[in-house]
Amino acid sequence: MKLVVDMNLSPEWIPLLRSHGHDAMHWAEVGDVRAPDAEIMAWARSSGAVVITHDLDFGILLALTSATGPSVIQVRVHDTLPFAIGGLVLAVLEDHSEALGNGALVTVDPRGARIRVLPIAR
Repeated sequence: MKLVVDMNLSPEWIPLLRSHGHDAMHWAEVGDVRAPDAEIMAWARSSGAVVITHDLDFGILLALTSATGPSVIQVRVHDTLPFAIGGLVLAVLEDHSEALGNGALVTVDPRGARIRVLPIAR
């Protein structure tokens, strides 16, 4: 799966994701580090990438625009480093690959994952 890791997450995610077969890049490798969320989403949509973020604004943008993509994984934990939640994110990528491929907002927290199929109804 093609993934772009948002600026609010560590570049340490990239080796973990790549070691599990994902085409992963950090936004700092792709675009301006000060780019607004809408620009990151537009790039991800046109590139067929899933966004991984700790930022709630991506879900809000999806809801406000009734967008069908890109898919977004929001990690809602205090410790966002891969050694803390990498296994959980990898499980979400594996278990929900079809939903992510079709357009979904997946929220990951210590209790597990919640999926909302895109577009999100207002």
